[in-house]
Amino acid sequence: MSTNENLKQVGLRINAEHERVSPGLVATALAIPVSVVGDSANRLQGFGAGFMNFGGKRKFAGPALTVRVRPGDNMMLHKALDLAQPGDVVVCDAGAGLNTAILGAMMATYAKTRGVVAIVIDGAIRDVDELAALDIAIVARGATPNGPFKTGPGEVGHPIACGGTSIAPGDLVIGDADGVLVLPRPEVAGILAMAQEKARTEEAWLKEILAGTWSRKWVDETLAKM
Repeated sequence: MSTNENLKQVGLRINAEHERVSPGLVATALAIPVSVVGDSANRLQGFGAGFMNFGGKRKFAGPALTVRVRPGDNMMLHKALDLAQPGDVVVCDAGAGLNTAILGAMMATYAKTRGVVAIVIDGAIRDVDELAALDIAIVARGATPNGPFKTGPGEVGHPIACGGTSIAPGDLVIGDADGVLVLPRPEVAGILAMAQEKARTEEAWLKEILAGTWSRKWVDETLAKM
């Protein structure tokens, strides 16, 4: 489909060409709890609380296809779905608007046919029952029956901010029951390597807890330093 090359001004532009995090790193991320990855990223890359997953897929990972829209308007979100590639996570900065839903069951179903694994919206959605039956993650701040406008403006494929976190196109976006987290694409491999090691350490701790052998010496040592 056309990428509308005439749309190039700030606030009304489309960038369909950007590098995506590799499928191998996406697969690695899926095998690690999001909270463990977040700890390995110094606890600054996760969305704040208040987002809910309304879709049927509970865990997801993939490269970000970024969208920015005016609160209550989904014109550029429609365009992003047309441009999405299989495996993408569409992330939309909708200004945290909760008065108007910018996505419902028909758009989510279309996204699923495009191979999109998740849609994350800093705003509202609707058609809650239908979304729960779809094998796609739909993360948003809330739901309302009010439908969207389609007058623009907006952007696709440019840096955005969602959930208090900056996101560039192609960054790794991961999510599970704890929430959503974003890793800058150039740093994904290193952070995931640390997260894998931390996951192994926590597995060993869990075994020690169940066996009654987990050392608690560190608590008093930390308190003594205070």
